[in-house]
Amino acid sequence: MMTQDEYVKSLRDMKTVVYYRGKRIENFVDHPAIRPHINSAALTYSTGKDGEIDENRTTLSHLTGKRINRFTSIHMTPEDLVMKVKALRGIAQKSGSCFQRCVGWDALNALYGVTYEIDQAKGTKYHENLVKYLLYIQDTDRMADGAMTDPKGDRSLAPSKQADPDQFLHIVERREDGIVVRGAKQHQTGAVNSHEIICMPGGAMGPDDADYAVAFAIQMDAPGIICIFGRQTNDDRKLEESDVDKGNACFGAVGGEALVVFEDVFVPWERVFMAGEYEFCGLLVERFASYHRQNYGGCKTGLSDILIGACATMSDYQGTSKASHIKEKLTEMSHLGETMYCCSLACSHEGTTNASGQCFVDPLLANITKLNVTRNVFELGRLAQDIAGGVIATLPSAEDLNDPEIGKYVQKYFKGVEGIATEDRIRIGRLIENLSSGTALVESMHGAGSPQAMKVMIARQMKLDKKKRLATDLAGITESEETAAAKARTV
Repeated sequence: MMTQDEYVKSLRDMKTVVYYRGKRIENFVDHPAIRPHINSAALTYSTGKDGEIDENRTTLSHLTGKRINRFTSIHMTPEDLVMKVKALRGIAQKSGSCFQRCVGWDALNALYGVTYEIDQAKGTKYHENLVKYLLYIQDTDRMADGAMTDPKGDRSLAPSKQADPDQFLHIVERREDGIVVRGAKQHQTGAVNSHEIICMPGGAMGPDDADYAVAFAIQMDAPGIICIFGRQTNDDRKLEESDVDKGNACFGAVGGEALVVFEDVFVPWERVFMAGEYEFCGLLVERFASYHRQNYGGCKTGLSDILIGACATMSDYQGTSKASHIKEKLTEMSHLGETMYCCSLACSHEGTTNASGQCFVDPLLANITKLNVTRNVFELGRLAQDIAGGVIATLPSAEDLNDPEIGKYVQKYFKGVEGIATEDRIRIGRLIENLSSGTALVESMHGAGSPQAMKVMIARQMKLDKKKRLATDLAGITESEETAAAKARTV
């Protein structure tokens, strides 16, 4: 397993093509817009202190029996799924940001089961390819980005019907030694600072879309891959010398998303996990989405722990901590956070074994987890801004605070409780701003899919017919032939 320093060094050895604000970034590892996200991902490589084993972040490989980084493992039991959620909450409590590595982890787990089922149905060797790749990832502890979201173009049209065929990643050439792919993946969390990228189809597909039914893994610095690093709220602050206004100077905000372009990228067959088996695209999307939506009750609860602590600290600094309405709001924030955590634990405990022998989360509860996140995080942010006050949006800059002429006024008029440094009040305010607004809220809404995507999945799995039977049985209703015929006409 790699250490944090080894992880950072390994990125320096890569030749990943990265653009930011119209310029190619040769040394992306030390660029101030990118480095905080690297620092956050590096926390997944902190697996223990002084030789102690961190059971949350490490586990034994079910393939080799060796101890590995948990972020490279396959979930084989409900306990594995529970430990995943606990690890995510623990790391989020230290980063206050997205640490990015769970996306590739979920891709590995989704592909593990689906490739097995493709092979059983089609006689292919995709699962063998996936297992060999998994062993490589476990042995090297490399970070993989999971890539599912295509640009989509006209969303009313299937991939093969698009005016521009590259709006969905697709195979443009099949060779004896591999495939060539073209297209892009959007909103890719942690792509720039990943070693590998694991691509999957972005939705269910039909026979005409066979070239778009493609899954594979390739190095991020492979020829033809270009990363265009996205902007985030207040990202210019990362370029400032002082860290007072940055809110979370070390770890940044959210996950450092990028548009990843594939311009005729060659992928050898041994790294291909699907190439035309369109019938399995929907299953793969469902598996990946369910695993990924499980995560949010872990990491977002860890972030809410920090936000609650920041609000309580701000109340101390402002002299409002004893007010009953502040106590009530902090209690409600805790309720919202722990509700998300409960959902993640529930879908983990209810996990079941699939055909490959791995453990899959309860998909209904996993989708309910993420749907709660799309609501609770916004309410947490609203309550945080209520508690903190308008000051988090109107604070002068660090330059004003430190200016020899006007700094004294900032020090004087933004001071709270006597004995608390004005700068400390500003710093905690900036952290609340960082956690409760802008890009952080958008990611909570659309990361792992939009709320509508969750509602579709919930509707498919809510077993409405069974619940109707429970009601009619209890009411003593025996369905007549006439009733059955009437129901059939309404379906």
